[in-house]
Amino acid sequence: MHILIANDDGYLAPGLAALVRACEGLGTIDVVAPEQNASGTSNALTLNRPLSVFKAGNGATVVNGTPSDCVHIALTGLLPQRPDLVLSGINNGANMGDDTLYSGTVAAAMEGYLFGVPAIAFSLVDKAWGELDAAARTARSIVEQVLQGGQGGLPEGHWLLNVNIPNRADADRLPRVITRLGRRHASEPVIRQVNPRGETIYWIGPAGDARDAGQETDFGVIAGGRVSITPLQVDLTDHAQRGAWARRLDAAQA
Repeated sequence: MHILIANDDGYLAPGLAALVRACEGLGTIDVVAPEQNASGTSNALTLNRPLSVFKAGNGATVVNGTPSDCVHIALTGLLPQRPDLVLSGINNGANMGDDTLYSGTVAAAMEGYLFGVPAIAFSLVDKAWGELDAAARTARSIVEQVLQGGQGGLPEGHWLLNVNIPNRADADRLPRVITRLGRRHASEPVIRQVNPRGETIYWIGPAGDARDAGQETDFGVIAGGRVSITPLQVDLTDHAQRGAWARRLDAAQA
């Protein structure tokens, strides 16, 4: 088993080190991570400058780019062999509902998925790394469960899982529920400030509260003190509305 591990909090993040330790003994591990915190960068690729790569003292291969950059170059020439599994995290904070569209943690895993490699993104629900060891044990257990199925140790085909873990000492013993993504209310208003030069600057406002948080959603399951595992896909097509749009266009052209 060859595992590639990335993240979006940067190569020095405690969550990355915890995930690497948790996966020891599962196979060969390569760590390719951003030089700096790249939270909120989504699936961005750096196309306007070359990327630099160096080996850090903690053994990680460091890229001065985004989480997607890290996995992309790892899979397209940096690594000597293609990994069997891509893991991302453990992130410092939840990635649920609409957050997954902005998340660099999910994006790193998704980049593996786009290249046909199974991938899992792991996130701690609350920031500040509380009960990180328990979250790491949970991640290890989930990876082991995944490796038990299918030919060659992995389920058939490639897939993408988004895992959110409560900050609890017993996280590895909590029920695990397959969920769907919930939805948030719109973000809070932008925060205006004035910098020392007298210029107005803006901070993106806090995320909105959960709006669609039913028991089958990631929000609902986490609120109930369980681990949320959401299978993701990349297809953004609104399949239910394709027919309606076709009829509208046909009517407009008649």
